[in-house]
Amino acid sequence: MITYNELYDALRKERYSEQLQPIPKNFIKDISAYLRDKKEIAEKKDDDFSDTILKTKKQYENSIAIFKELILRRKKKLLDLAFVAAETGISKRDFENMLSVEKEAFEAIMKALEKADKRTSELLKGSGEEEELKHKNKMIVFVDDTEEFLDLEGNRLGPFKKGDVANIAEEIANILIVDKKAENIGEE
Repeated sequence: MITYNELYDALRKERYSEQLQPIPKNFIKDISAYLRDKKEIAEKKDDDFSDTILKTKKQYENSIAIFKELILRRKKKLLDLAFVAAETGISKRDFENMLSVEKEAFEAIMKALEKADKRTSELLKGSGEEEELKHKNKMIVFVDDTEEFLDLEGNRLGPFKKGDVANIAEEIANILIVDKKAENIGEE
């Protein structure tokens, strides 16, 4: 089980280093168990003014803030690593210090950057201009209320209500269909 001091120490190390710092592979599970325990103690109604309960409530709140900052700093470093790797072709630096979820995110970011570079190169050579003009769309019907989200170009879409019909980019439509938020109702 992780302690408050260990959590704070992890943030301190991450704050003062440019490199992604090593943390235990089961770090997120340990934090989850730690926060669950602190929350149980903090929610006890025996004596709301007990020093122990007040201290635990404060530790619980601080722990959440520390964890959020730690993850944010790690995400920024992950993006920096992906950018450097995309520009230099070297992608193994700090790879061993990544959690499995961070490795998955890193690989996805790398694929997206490679795809964008390839597409930019195609457009620069003059090929693919017709495809650029002819985005494939898919007609879908929403089976659940869906909050506003961003499309591939960063434009806002939605919110959508159950039963709404939309003609949106095929990639986005496929994601919504896989997530069971929409169903395909036709092809364009």
